[in-house]
Amino acid sequence: MSGADGAVGAPRRVLGQPRWFVTLFLTDMWERFSFFGMHAILVLFAVAAPQDGGLGLPRTQALALFGAYIGVVFIAAMPGGWVGDRILGERRAVLVGGVVIALGHFTMLVPAAAATYAGLALIACGTGLLKPNMLALLGRFFGPGQSAEREATVSVFYVSIQLSALVAPLVTGFLGETVDWHLGFGAAGVGMALGVLQFARGSRSFGDAGREPGHPATRDEARGAGRKAAVAAAAVATLVAADVASGAFRLMHVVAAMGLLTLVAPVLCFLGLRRNPDLGAPDRARVTAFGWVLAATALFWMYVIQASSLLSLFAKRSTDRDLGGFELPASWFQSATPLFILLVAPVAAWLWARSGGRVPLPGKLALGLALAAAAMAVMSGASAFAGGGALVSPLWLITVFFLLACGEVVLAPVGLSASVDIAPSSFAGRTMGLYWMCSAFGAGIGSQVVHLVDVLPQPLYFLLLALVGAAAAVALLLARRGLAQRLAGGAERTGDTVERVPQAA
Repeated sequence: MSGADGAVGAPRRVLGQPRWFVTLFLTDMWERFSFFGMHAILVLFAVAAPQDGGLGLPRTQALALFGAYIGVVFIAAMPGGWVGDRILGERRAVLVGGVVIALGHFTMLVPAAAATYAGLALIACGTGLLKPNMLALLGRFFGPGQSAEREATVSVFYVSIQLSALVAPLVTGFLGETVDWHLGFGAAGVGMALGVLQFARGSRSFGDAGREPGHPATRDEARGAGRKAAVAAAAVATLVAADVASGAFRLMHVVAAMGLLTLVAPVLCFLGLRRNPDLGAPDRARVTAFGWVLAATALFWMYVIQASSLLSLFAKRSTDRDLGGFELPASWFQSATPLFILLVAPVAAWLWARSGGRVPLPGKLALGLALAAAAMAVMSGASAFAGGGALVSPLWLITVFFLLACGEVVLAPVGLSASVDIAPSSFAGRTMGLYWMCSAFGAGIGSQVVHLVDVLPQPLYFLLLALVGAAAAVALLLARRGLAQRLAGGAERTGDTVERVPQAA
């Protein structure tokens, strides 16, 4: 293995793994613990009455806040990756990002609305800085010809994400719902602080990996980026000041602006890449076909946002959570999806290996969306039975989360694989960034469509979502042959297959 290990001689091993691997794994695990822990209770906290320690927001405003926050986290990965690659280097970017995330969580310990919003902003910025640079730093430890080893390592990181997503809601949900909401946020911050401390200590095993920027920005480039950031900040401050001066300022104006950003930025970036004069005709055709992958990813993330926001409220208000006299916290249902992913992923990997590549990428995307549509159809039935204030069996929600987990196992790995394999070599970073930005696009859509729950009966709302997903799946199936042919061009160019990447969502 190359990279840091080669720089420091024979690497010290912990439980059979290089010390650098253990450091990165634990950092990623604790970062995901903090993210999913806050993720599980944010909507429930936002709708809780002020006398119960919450923000007291109306349902649709709380759902819009959640969707906009998740979208901004994804959008922030683009400038965060640039800062790590051009200014700080991956190692310092990860460390600074982790510190900012922890500060954000600890800020949310303060029982004041302003502290909550400031904390969310810090967490979004820190996550945008840490996450892309964590993956980039991991790649520094593998040299040419070690793609299989790199993919296997990323697969282990995928497990860390699911383990954190499984455990975090149980901890923060119990503290937040049964003791104090702010203790739940603080527990997530403690997790991130532990991750930062062990990263700072363990980074001594990295050698020179990630110490300096991979492509250092020139002084003029750094100044230009600083000027653009200053102009953007000034524009935002001016708009907010004007809104406040008019006497019409509301927090939801900022949330709406963030939601609009998550909708506009991915589209502009995709169009900009597609029109880039450096792309030849074959590459432009592949990028155009890749738009279908991005659209499917965005639509699927719209369903994920429903599961993490609207379904949390359904669990709280309409689900029988009594278990032998103990009322299960509503946030605990958020652990169902990662549990099912851990159980289903090996089965899916076995099935794809048995298929021998006979199922094309568009077919897998269609299957993922069809499973998400089926989940929404089940929710339509659940909400119909919950009419009039009745409580329904938790098996309804368990079934929904199982279908969404199956959809994620099918759709997410092939989407990431397409991002790697289809991209022209000089555009690989931007193509991967587009993939995550389209996840933000889905989050932005999700933060807007939830406003329909105020004007539509919930059974009809979920049924419409199911029909949209089913229609998209049918469209992908109808176009599968032409799309598969154009998408395969990127794999033929690199000598790989489109389904090469393992379960590394």
